Amino acid sequence: MLASIHPLGERARRSRWGLTVTAYLLGSVAGGAGAGAALGAVGSVLFALLPGAGAVRAWSVALACVLAAAVEVRAGGLRLPTVRRQVDEDWLTRYRGWVYGAGFGFQLGLGAVTIVTTAGVYLAWALALLSGSVGRGAAVGVAFGAARAAPILAMGRVQRPDQLRRLHRGLQRWAGVAARISAATMAVVAAVAVAVSAGAAWPG
Repeated sequence: MLASIHPLGERARRSRWGLTVTAYLLGSVAGGAGAGAALGAVGSVLFALLPGAGAVRAWSVALACVLAAAVEVRAGGLRLPTVRRQVDEDWLTRYRGWVYGAGFGFQLGLGAVTIVTTAGVYLAWALALLSGSVGRGAAVGVAFGAARAAPILAMGRVQRPDQLRRLHRGLQRWAGVAARISAATMAVVAAVAVAVSAGAAWPG
């Protein structure tokens, strides 16, 4: 779907790339914010019932990060669970650019309603849940939605078919590196969470 929204394609559909992409970005942020807020609300109820919720939350964050990092690098043959659904590309010819931009973006921001390619999706929603707050959950969702949609900005310079092909080859080459960076980041967050939980357990 990302391959379909670029200046070359938008001109062919008589849509404005800037308007479509703006709607796409806003839709993704809105989807992420809504999902994150909902999970944060669930988390607030759960942690209100748990004794020592702060330590439980920190250890849970660490565990979620370690598990996500392991899945990201396929450690031990782990596989990423996902659905097989894609967005409906018929929208590209059925609706105006800003409509399918917002619709595609919103689905992307929800995270798991289309094919999931990174464990970071599940980690983001675990962190929203573990935030234990509607506001913090929404903030996690906003960050997730923005990060998930941002790669489309790389399409801004695509004016010819050969440029599109080169861009996709470049993205494929960097996919493995991106997965390793993602896993390393998750490991760092896990280490910080362990340190926080240890500090909560043994103050002073």
